[in-house]
This record gives sequence, structure tokens and C-alpha cells, in this order.
Amino acid sequence: MKKNIGTVDKSIRVLAAIVIAILYFTNVISGTLAIILGIIAIALIITSLLSFCAAYVPLKVSTVKKETK
Repeated sequence: MKKNIGTVDKSIRVLAAIVIAILYFTNVISGTLAIILGIIAIALIITSLLSFCAAYVPLKVSTVKKETK
């Protein structure tokens, strides 16, 4: 797996997961919506930890900064 998630992308993913967690624990979201968003939040955390997003592969997207020589 080649890394395709950059630092800014990771930060946005983690921030979104934190917002979802806060909404859940303050009972703003519940039921089916909470379950769906919880799964999305877990996926966001995992992809940010791995620095790899499978959805980016077929789209040939990479947010990793290219090294300059």
C-alpha cells in the first residue's frame, strides 16, 4: 500500500471523527444515524492512521506532497 493521504487530509479526517464522537456523546445524534456516522468515524480514523484510502486508488488521487529535489 502506497501512502496516498497527506498531513492536511489526515487532520481533517481526525477532526471529522472527533466531531462525530462529540455529537454522539452529547446525544445530538442517535439511532441509525449515530450507527452510520460511527462507522464512518471509525473508517476515517483507520484510514488516517494507515495513511491510505482505498477510495483514492481508482480515482488516482493522492494528497501526499511530492518531494522536491
